[in-house]
Amino acid sequence: MKRGIGVFDSGVGGLTVFKALRKELPHEKLIYFGDTARVPYGTKTKESVTRFSLEIAKFLEKRGIKLLVVACNTASSLALNVLKRNLDIPVVGVIRPAVRAAAAATQTGTIGVIGTEATVASGAYQKALAAIASCDRIIARPCPLFVPLVEEGWWEGAVAKAVAHEYLAPLKRSKMDALILGCTHYPMLAPLLRSVLGKKIRLIDSGSETARDVRAALEADGRLKRSGRGSETFFVTDGAERVKRLARRFLGRRTSRVSVVRLP
Repeated sequence: MKRGIGVFDSGVGGLTVFKALRKELPHEKLIYFGDTARVPYGTKTKESVTRFSLEIAKFLEKRGIKLLVVACNTASSLALNVLKRNLDIPVVGVIRPAVRAAAAATQTGTIGVIGTEATVASGAYQKALAAIASCDRIIARPCPLFVPLVEEGWWEGAVAKAVAHEYLAPLKRSKMDALILGCTHYPMLAPLLRSVLGKKIRLIDSGSETARDVRAALEADGRLKRSGRGSETFFVTDGAERVKRLARRFLGRRTSRVSVVRLP
């Protein structure tokens, strides 16, 4: 019987979604996969991201998952439909939940999107937002250096602040009142982003919205686990000890053993 929930990202950023899933689904078995040997995905081609995503999905499927969460905005933008066609289980991405939350939050109708180069270039957020009546203007900005900053643990300080000011200047000059953090790494930079943009801008993190979508999907097909002790397993493709250190900061606690695996 399939009983786990698979969660994958290009690195450790997806742990922000993982944390939300654990809160929403305390009884479920969660299996996390971080492709740390090939991070970041945001500078890769669509073909490469799709191939990586399929490799990870097949790895997780062999471990008995009943649902896959693509906790990576780049993979959600470029590979989600391919994953849905090739897997026999539900697949949930992070784009639609974030768009829904941004539409509910905006008062001016101007919504900003920051993400990797691949996510912004794909137009996935722009298309989803354009279909919503409450959204009049979309400003999308690639912020490729944010992922390596987070992966290195540089979430504050002069370097991070200088990069943030450079990226966010055009957004700050607009009438934007909601900003989608279009990469699961970016919530770790939230205090920095607020210091640059000001407290009036609503930062949209798709983690909690995605977790609610996963719960609804499991309830709909009668596979939500409502009792018992939840469990957690972590796989990465490189740097287990470094991932353990970062995971403690992402999750606010120690993780269980992190295993390094090699994909075919």
